[in-house]
Amino acid sequence: MKNISPFAGQLPALADLVDIKRLISAYDSVQPDPSIPTHRIRFGTSGHRGSSFSASFNRNHILAITQTICFYRKRANITGPLFLGFDTHALSLPAFQTALKVLAANEVVTFIAQNQEYTPTPAISHAILSYNKGRTEGFADGIVITPSHNPPGEGGFKYNPPHGGPAETEITDWIQAQANEILANRLLEVLQIPFDSALKAETTKQYDFLNSYLRDLENIIDMDLIGDSKIKIGVDPMGGAGVHYWQPIAEFYKINLTVLNTKIDPCFRFMPRDWDGQIRMDPSSPYSMKSVIEEGKSFDITFACDTDHDRHGIVTKRFGLMAPNDYLSASILYLFKNRPSWSPTLEIGKTLVSSQMIDRVANILGRKVYEVPVGFKWFVNGLVEKNLGFGGEESAGATFLKKDGQTWTTDKDGIVMGLLSAEMTVKLGKDPGSVYHDLTKTIGKPSYRRIDVSADVKQREKITNLSASQISSTTLAGDKIEKILTRAPGNDAPIGGVKIETKNGWLAVRPSGTEDIYKIYGESFLGDEHLNSLIDEGQELVNEVIDT
Repeated sequence: MKNISPFAGQLPALADLVDIKRLISAYDSVQPDPSIPTHRIRFGTSGHRGSSFSASFNRNHILAITQTICFYRKRANITGPLFLGFDTHALSLPAFQTALKVLAANEVVTFIAQNQEYTPTPAISHAILSYNKGRTEGFADGIVITPSHNPPGEGGFKYNPPHGGPAETEITDWIQAQANEILANRLLEVLQIPFDSALKAETTKQYDFLNSYLRDLENIIDMDLIGDSKIKIGVDPMGGAGVHYWQPIAEFYKINLTVLNTKIDPCFRFMPRDWDGQIRMDPSSPYSMKSVIEEGKSFDITFACDTDHDRHGIVTKRFGLMAPNDYLSASILYLFKNRPSWSPTLEIGKTLVSSQMIDRVANILGRKVYEVPVGFKWFVNGLVEKNLGFGGEESAGATFLKKDGQTWTTDKDGIVMGLLSAEMTVKLGKDPGSVYHDLTKTIGKPSYRRIDVSADVKQREKITNLSASQISSTTLAGDKIEKILTRAPGNDAPIGGVKIETKNGWLAVRPSGTEDIYKIYGESFLGDEHLNSLIDEGQELVNEVIDT
């Protein structure tokens, strides 16, 4: 179980804030040692992440990764422009400057936001897809510089190929291996020019990410319906990359939207601390969202987005902050009933650790579920090919097709998921919390939990390579085990762990790709006591394997 910090939900003290000057100084001065595993470049489910304090995210890493991406573009014959954006984390701007120096030196045409404005992840995905639409060659790709909702002292760097979504494992494995070779070879293959020269280079061009994205919103969300209704909407950008997007959206579509927080502070001192006392811009956490939940009482619907705006948190008047799985279920029900132009064959994408409520909603709708491993990259092809109407994961990330059934983004989009909650509230006359509450009356109410357990590299490797034959028990929490999955039902891709299903619940175990932990997910339709048994017995099963 989580050991909740006594400081959870409280604003940080001055002593808790990251020293930005030291952080950026370390970015430039700390030299990673490639022989030390934690100093090497590691691409997890959302790119390379780390901190300059721990020599896991610094200038040398970004030089090596960006040069490798330039090599990859030549290898894959990607000859169009590259869209480059960054969020409000302190390490994101230095990483942006480093990347542009390399891209310009390699003569890659690079589109950056006007006035070096912050750029949300979905705006980059949208820009890539908009540019590539109808093309048969000269495709664009992108780099997103963000550690998502991670603490202020961390940085992140992610590559999105021409399909606009997170890169596949085959690509990131290649980039990781080549970049580490460059790192070990003392960056001898890296081309770079001074940042001022890179900004003025003929290959560096400005792109209006905001208006390109903003003006297309009416094709995915019924913005007129929201505007005409005048419902009161509150939004908290959490000091993130979309902080300057919300007011223009409100003004352009004439919606009654109030931006609750317009502050930009790399220390994020305005953020209540998360469950473990860390500052984390997680819109699905009741601790990080404490102030938003309180302010939400004054609005018809309130929502927030994380630092790169690919995740959402929905707050309703009656039910407060919705659990991510609950909102996904309500959204799927609404969308597939209120998008008449969508194909009747569209499927619903979910990760294998998302709620089985989604499967029950799919049964109501008569739709198939496409269940994949953790990672949004698994939804990309389905969204591009327009086989999936919706793709979502339990960590509060999702996107869906335009009203006419065309692709919107192939990366998570917290902005449209927030605006969807407003559309639902107007169209149905009740907010998403009430929609979900009504659902539970007819198809059951699950108890769901995820816990994190410390694990070293060897233990995580054992979990990754788990096989069904290693599960010795035939029952779990009093129920017969019906399925043991090590590959996802939707695409037969390896889970990187195991999922065990019974009649009344399920349990999944998988290692983290970026932290020294493994994660246990559980869901029961018999209540909290049964869920506790599922998780306890599941952990015993795991311990038997990793301790041998």
